[in-house]
Amino acid sequence: MQTTTRVVVIGGGVVGCSVLYHLTKLGWSDVMLLERSELTSGSTWHAAGGFHTLNGDTNMAALQGYTIRLYRELEEITGQSCGLHHVGGITLADNRDRFDMLLAERAKHRFMGLETEIVTPAEIAKLSPITNLDGIIGALYDPLDGHLDPSGTTHAYARAARMGGAAIETRCMVVETNQRADGSWDVVTDKGTIHAEHLVNAGGLWAREVGAMAGVYFPLHPMEHQYIVTDDIPAIYEAGHEHPHVMDPAGESYLRQEGRGLCIGFYEQPCRPWAVDGTPWDFGHELLPDDFDKITDSIEFAYRRFPVLAEAGVKSVIHGPFTFAPDGNPLVGPVPGMRNYWSACGVMAGFSQGGGVGLTLAQWMIEGEPERDVFALDVARFGDWISPGYTRPKVVENYQTRFSVAYPNEEKPAARPNRTTPMYDIFTGLGAVWGQQYGLEVANYFAQGDEPGHETPSFRRSDAFAATGREVRAVRGSVGINEIHNFGKYRVAGPGARDWLDRIMAGRVPAPGRLSLTPMLSPRGRLIGDFTISCLAHDDFQLTASYGSQNFHMRWFGQHRAPGVTVENVSDRRTGFQVAGPKARAVLAACTRDDVAALRFLDVAHMVIGMTDCTVQRVSYTGDLGFEIYCDPMGQRQLWTTLWTAGQDYGITPFGMRAMMSLRLDKFFGSWLRDYSPDYTAAETGLDRFIAFGKDNDFIGRAAAETERDTGPARRLAAFLVDADDADVQGYEPIWLNGRVQGFCTSGGYSHHAEHSVALGFLPADRIAEGVAVDIEILGQMRPARLVTTPLFDADGTRMRG
Repeated sequence: MQTTTRVVVIGGGVVGCSVLYHLTKLGWSDVMLLERSELTSGSTWHAAGGFHTLNGDTNMAALQGYTIRLYRELEEITGQSCGLHHVGGITLADNRDRFDMLLAERAKHRFMGLETEIVTPAEIAKLSPITNLDGIIGALYDPLDGHLDPSGTTHAYARAARMGGAAIETRCMVVETNQRADGSWDVVTDKGTIHAEHLVNAGGLWAREVGAMAGVYFPLHPMEHQYIVTDDIPAIYEAGHEHPHVMDPAGESYLRQEGRGLCIGFYEQPCRPWAVDGTPWDFGHELLPDDFDKITDSIEFAYRRFPVLAEAGVKSVIHGPFTFAPDGNPLVGPVPGMRNYWSACGVMAGFSQGGGVGLTLAQWMIEGEPERDVFALDVARFGDWISPGYTRPKVVENYQTRFSVAYPNEEKPAARPNRTTPMYDIFTGLGAVWGQQYGLEVANYFAQGDEPGHETPSFRRSDAFAATGREVRAVRGSVGINEIHNFGKYRVAGPGARDWLDRIMAGRVPAPGRLSLTPMLSPRGRLIGDFTISCLAHDDFQLTASYGSQNFHMRWFGQHRAPGVTVENVSDRRTGFQVAGPKARAVLAACTRDDVAALRFLDVAHMVIGMTDCTVQRVSYTGDLGFEIYCDPMGQRQLWTTLWTAGQDYGITPFGMRAMMSLRLDKFFGSWLRDYSPDYTAAETGLDRFIAFGKDNDFIGRAAAETERDTGPARRLAAFLVDADDADVQGYEPIWLNGRVQGFCTSGGYSHHAEHSVALGFLPADRIAEGVAVDIEILGQMRPARLVTTPLFDADGTRMRG
């Protein structure tokens, strides 16, 4: 066994072998995989082997499409059969909401190049005559769906990797992972120690245990999963062609042909976590005992949906564990706080996602960043606050809702409330209806009178519409107040702080007492942050950005650390409120002896508000006259009392995130991970107006940004007024121009101020002009829209800046 290598991949399932192959494909041949047993041990060998492209996240769907198309390439490279069966797949809809979800997914697929289609009950009957269509109103058909041989596919990855120079060592158990001072790793095994520059945790069922060797907690948990294979069924083997996959979300089941019979699996409600206190090291090619009790209801439903099942005996039962993260997506990428430690685990749909995961991680390791926005699977999307006590109920919830309708405004209840601020009980008493972000409770809106105390999930305008409108009108007409706890906040200080920020950020670093807006770019010029820089003193700064991107941003800061600079994540150590609206200045002036009138737009100053020391910024995401007021959490309740009491004379109204998202549309302000993300560049989104091209510092991404400045982007973000019905743009709806799809939406909603539906989205740069007419496909309907360039509120900025 070799004792040195560039990369050690721990875990010989389909994901580990995919990572190994893609590393060789992209040019690294000195790579090695270690497997404690044999390849496919763990979850891979007993998987049902199905694959599909359907995923609510478009980038995840694209990675799944890449994975599926890769299998033919693997067969050609290696001569190893993957056992492919491209039989197509049908996802049934038995109610309006589920059908709306399928319509929304089909619309997304148009600009992604996926050939899905909506089919009628009559067409379903031809594709799957064994399906009882009672109550079915339609389905989504995907010709790419199918199944494969899990063992053959894993060995195809492995063979392709070996052909590229990789080494694979089986029957080699890792017992320790120890990092050297230079960031490289000693991987101690029962066959000896291997020194590697990089370590990849693709441990699957044992990812938690492998992580613990390095002191890393991975938020994963295995779940028991059961599927059955029937005896021969004449309606199947006499059909003359292989039966397509059928996903029946109402019955929590998936079905496909297996030989002369059927294979059907279930995501049952009375599910069970497995190996709560750790996965046994001696587990591998075993199955769990059969347990029909927990799937009794699911089987009864399946017999009604597919009556032929009732005529067939059970040939075999496969009951084994596989791992989930709290949101069901993989955990991929560089582990925050670690050097040269990479994650490729939590891939519960390995044969749909494994190829995309391998490609993504290999690009990240070799090229420095993946080709697309992969935040949905980035291991950094969870924070240091996460624990096994949080992970387990969220994993159970995700398993139980695997086939549930995924609403754009849904707030799932498991493990909540978890993290709260000192305002939680006060806001609850004021009628707060809570959502969550990054584990933190965030008020979506405040129910008053007969307004609903719970928002009903919907693809259309929800029952929170009226309450949101009331809050928007209060801000625009008088003054509103909300909490600013859900901003990511960082303190950057030290003698090198200013120079460091000039290199990390593309925009201008402000003078003391001022703030600036700036994008943060990757070396390729793509957006990896949208920041406010507040200069509290010459060498003391506060940065604010997306709350949910804390680990993502801190990882980047850590990778670019410099002497003479300290960077602290103070997101939960600085909280406070924003007040916004035409009377915001009067409210604030009534609470302090400091000169509020002297505070200019984009000023930042220390003030004493009531009894509380605060940092006050003259800026607001509402696009209105507004102030952000930051304080220590211990003083937040006192600060609230001061502002709330003074605000009574001005009709002050609390408002939540639903109103905030409506207010920002009036000014066409973008939102992080919607309109601004690593999929886009500053020039495409208009954030290039904040790039300080004139500064001397060679900031990260400068060359790429200058090239795009000189050539111009191929597409640009624009705003549209939409002739909507009862549903607004959520994101990724296709934009039709001259009879074909030429763009897509990034976000949207209803402007309660302008009383109009608004969308933001991309079109070719040469087609952007005031009044351009397009159609936006919303839930299967072509809705007329026109491009607008003048904001719907305060077009010249006199109120926001005044």
